[in-house]
Amino acid sequence: MTTVFIAGAGTEIGKTYVTSAIVRRLRADGRDVRALKPVASGVPPVGDPGFADSDTAWLLAAQGVAVSENSVAACSPWRYAAELAPDQAAALEGRTLELEAVVAWCLERMEAEAGTLLIEGVGGLMSPVTQEATGLGWLWSLACPAILVSGSYLGAISHTLTAYETCRAADVPVLAIVVNESPGAPTPPETVAEAIGRHVEVPVIVIARDAPCPDALAALV
Repeated sequence: MTTVFIAGAGTEIGKTYVTSAIVRRLRADGRDVRALKPVASGVPPVGDPGFADSDTAWLLAAQGVAVSENSVAACSPWRYAAELAPDQAAALEGRTLELEAVVAWCLERMEAEAGTLLIEGVGGLMSPVTQEATGLGWLWSLACPAILVSGSYLGAISHTLTAYETCRAADVPVLAIVVNESPGAPTPPETVAEAIGRHVEVPVIVIARDAPCPDALAALV
């Protein structure tokens, strides 16, 4: 099976949108694909009307999976209500989160699943996942390649190049950088992608707002 980790250069830049777009495209192409977001913050209870806007709900919808307690738990076993870093959100609920448990759960899915498995991270690459570990530590522990998602907002170029160089320093392979168009950005996403592309050795692919997965991105997964 092929496993790809969807990492972010920052927070709230469209990782879930990009992941969902890839899933829909691969399914349309007849490929076997599954997407997981093991750790998710800002997730209301399943019965809450607001759940439909959660990252977990988006991923289930992209896979054509009906929402139920079981399907939600199978996609996102560690869910927290507060829209905070997972360690902080867990603390508010009197819970703890251990990287070893998250990694072990992911490795089990990687061994059990067929086809393509997408694992979406949380926040930016260096966002805390637990009190001791960041998203980079989680990604490194899975030993799989990543797609790095960026926005096109002011500052995205620096944030993306910093995240890319961080992956390189940790020997984490990056398949591509995806620039997801940010609402109200001062420059077109193509301009941001061109600037990023001058400094990296991987493809830089643009997804316009509400656009489907580009052919170039589907071919890489």
